[in-house]
Amino acid sequence: MPDTNLIRGFLGSGEEKNGRNLPGMFRAPNPVLDFEPEQPSLPLSHYLWILRRHRWKIMGFVLMTALGTLIVSKRLTPIYESTATMDVDRQTPSGVIGQDAERAAPNDADQFLATQIKLIRSDSVLRPVADRYHLREHEEDLAGAGQDDDGLSQDTPVLLKHLRVARPANTYLLLISYRSPDRRLAADVANAVATSYRDHTYTLRFQSSANLAEFMEKQLEELRAKMEKSGAAVAQFEKELNVINPEEKTSILSARLLQLNTEFTNAQTERVRKETAYRSVSGGAMEALQVSSQGETIKRLTDRLDEAQQRFADVAAHYGPNHPEHKKAATQVTEIQDQIQSARENIVQRVGVEYRDAMSREAMLNKAVAEAKAEFDRINSRSFQYQTLKREAEADKKLYEELITKIREAGINAGFQSSAIRIADPARPGARPVFPNLKLNLLLALFCSTLLAVGAAIVSSVLDKAVRDPEQVARMLNTDVIGTLPKLKELRCGTVAVGEDRGDCALVLTRTPGRREVTGYEEAIRTLRNSILLADFDRRLRTLMVTSAVPAEGKSTIATHLAIAHAQQGRSALLIDGDLRRPSVHRRLGVPNAVGLSNVLTGEVGWREARIRVEAVPRLEVLPAGSPSRRAGDLIGSELARLLEQASKEYDLVILDSPPLLGFPEPMAMATAVDGVLMVVRTGQTNRNALGSALATLSRLRANVVGIVMNEVRADSSEGYYYHYYGPNYYRRYGAPEGAAS
Repeated sequence: MPDTNLIRGFLGSGEEKNGRNLPGMFRAPNPVLDFEPEQPSLPLSHYLWILRRHRWKIMGFVLMTALGTLIVSKRLTPIYESTATMDVDRQTPSGVIGQDAERAAPNDADQFLATQIKLIRSDSVLRPVADRYHLREHEEDLAGAGQDDDGLSQDTPVLLKHLRVARPANTYLLLISYRSPDRRLAADVANAVATSYRDHTYTLRFQSSANLAEFMEKQLEELRAKMEKSGAAVAQFEKELNVINPEEKTSILSARLLQLNTEFTNAQTERVRKETAYRSVSGGAMEALQVSSQGETIKRLTDRLDEAQQRFADVAAHYGPNHPEHKKAATQVTEIQDQIQSARENIVQRVGVEYRDAMSREAMLNKAVAEAKAEFDRINSRSFQYQTLKREAEADKKLYEELITKIREAGINAGFQSSAIRIADPARPGARPVFPNLKLNLLLALFCSTLLAVGAAIVSSVLDKAVRDPEQVARMLNTDVIGTLPKLKELRCGTVAVGEDRGDCALVLTRTPGRREVTGYEEAIRTLRNSILLADFDRRLRTLMVTSAVPAEGKSTIATHLAIAHAQQGRSALLIDGDLRRPSVHRRLGVPNAVGLSNVLTGEVGWREARIRVEAVPRLEVLPAGSPSRRAGDLIGSELARLLEQASKEYDLVILDSPPLLGFPEPMAMATAVDGVLMVVRTGQTNRNALGSALATLSRLRANVVGIVMNEVRADSSEGYYYHYYGPNYYRRYGAPEGAAS
């Protein structure tokens, strides 16, 4: 059979982490969890708790800031401000002659007033005022000017940093304000800037009108020469055409061309008809001759020929060829045939003459149409040139006349330009200084300092990686927080002699019979003990390791108090000090440390012989760490598992105080040999990343982590801490709980 103790030393007990009893001695593997801390969204109550926690710091910072602001504001030189109001009329002032009032488009009001504000800040407006009141000596910074170069400072643009120009919303008003320690100077400068701005705009208008008149006079001579040249061109064109108005001649030619086109079309039709008749009669067809103009003659001759031939046929039937009647009838037929032939030739000749006449007439009309069309085109093209020259001449003449009128009007209006900018309300000396504004400064100081202090508190809390909130630990590390312990202010122990002070103990033990007060820490330990042992009724936890991620977390104190609380419930308990590097259980309980766990692991003594009974606490025995030994640390994996298995059969609970988990190899072997591991964290000190790394290590070892206990929790350590010690009055009223007495 395999060595059961050795297997338990490396795999742990047969009870699974989730509390179920498995049929075999092997524990079902737990999934390796990733304990990388998440960044969950924090509720609003967490931020309120942060503010409550740092409220005194926040209030102190705010009060100090307000006090400093008050002192500084009292020591500042008071500054007075005066404001002159300007009325800017959007309507352009009308001139005396020839100008109508024109209003700018209403959608450019912002651009117009922005232009006026820029004009007020211009050097042309500010320089006369600065020279008059010597403002350069009062202004501290001149844009790009050296203080020791007077010539250069005089040439640079004037910039008055205490001058402010504003526009009230939805108005055409401009507010010109100036600040100075001298209230009278502030009013005078504001009024002087307003006056300078008004005069400058008037000067701009006057110069604009004068410059326009001067420019138009220069252009007048060029325009007169151009007008004379265009008029001469029109006269020369009329002379070349030998007509006064080419448009009328164009109309006559157009009518004549239309008539010739009609006659030419008729001639073409007649010629086609004559040609057709000529070709028909030239072919010799009798039908064509009959339908011609001489058709009646041919028809009569044809009828006579038919009659003569009929008579000749009758005579030939009765008489011979030599008979006179026969010869007479034959001669008559011949004569008629000759007449028909002569008539035919006459008709052909006559039709041909008519055809040739039609052709001649068509040719003559065609020539006449071509000549008329050429003449029309020539006159028409020249007419376009004539109209162009005529329009240019008329336009030059009209522009010349208008320019003369405008020059005369501009000369008159230049001396009568009225300004559309008026001083609506002159500036007056201020009664109260506008700087420093004590109320505003205090309000801003309170607001900004509060905002800064609150932000600093929240940022410091967000950047703080220390474990504080049980809910946050459970949510981020996916591990239950099964208990919270308050902070101990005084540490005492009394095991050998009553009242002996050992300085580093956290126990209050006495042999004096009777009742004693139960502290809040002891109540929290009992609650923790019940949370561990009563969490799952399906199995029983016999061996428990108490460890922490890093040193100085209070794990030895908690392990000692857990053992005492379990023993005070009438159960047997064995407390083993497994921290062979820095043992402390013996000092807390006041027992010797000459022989202990290290001697047991090396085989020098049995564990039963090395255990020590604590006289002050019945049913509690302690196995101290013993003398340090490198070989003992190497034997923890196998020997400790065998020791725990034997001890779990004799004690109701075996508690093992182990070294910190991170940086030491012994706790890993110990975690696989116990039924459960209790992780201790120090509130406000333990780093979340270190705790997550320790839990990840236990998960990879498939150790049964029963939960986390948060040590040294104060009322202000976390928003989720609701445990409070009720004090001795509560127990005087209701009585101490069972086991409260020593």
